[in-house]
Amino acid sequence: MKSIVLDPDQRRVRQSFRRGLASYHDHAAAQAQIARGLVTALRAHVSGPIDRAFEFGCGTGHLTEHLRKRFDITWMMANDLVPECRDAMKDTVDAFVAGPIETLSIPTNLNLICSASAVQWIPDQAQLMQRLSDHLSPGGWLALSGFGSGQFRELQALGSSAAAPGYCDAEDWSAKTPDVLDILHLKQDPIVMWFDGALPLLRHLRKTGVNGQSSARWSRSKLVDFERRYAGQFGQKGKLPLTYDPVWMIAQKR
Repeated sequence: MKSIVLDPDQRRVRQSFRRGLASYHDHAAAQAQIARGLVTALRAHVSGPIDRAFEFGCGTGHLTEHLRKRFDITWMMANDLVPECRDAMKDTVDAFVAGPIETLSIPTNLNLICSASAVQWIPDQAQLMQRLSDHLSPGGWLALSGFGSGQFRELQALGSSAAAPGYCDAEDWSAKTPDVLDILHLKQDPIVMWFDGALPLLRHLRKTGVNGQSSARWSRSKLVDFERRYAGQFGQKGKLPLTYDPVWMIAQKR
């Protein structure tokens, strides 16, 4: 099998998600909600069967499960940066391939390309969108969700440098979308999760792998200071918020 060549950022992200893989599905409540929302939005435009579908950044299959329940899909391939996701997907897709979507050999003549909570890890989203549109058949659908600039705004305000490279607000997606794609649905709506303290919040980040660029080392004194500053700026009634800032987009190729 050909080895997968990753750059340093991709290796760090893969390691973060690999570390949280066993706990991801049960702890990624926001991602599960986002996947449901993406399928609901797609369902508003697509009612018939789908012949050939491709999902990238599939993780443990939140989006895949909802797609399979809501649509009649003849053939589906899934992809993730983490090769071990193959085990989670073996009963829900017809094929799986590991590797970065930027250089992956994508199937052709697709009727649906989809991804939930993954495109924020792609630095050059305009180039990715062009690649994806090139692999869609005329009339094919692109269904994506990523995150806007308000993603983990609390961590950003406290000086975290672990943000994904491609946070993109809804109003910025049109400029990154090829002219051959018509955007039919575009929505941005924050989701706020609440935690009893800094330790549960950090455990959530670790168990879901979503802070994949982080290289922080936590001592007890650093944790206490972090919680004090976090609660001072954002705490409410003894709880700490963590904001997800999802953006959903549905587009169709002319």
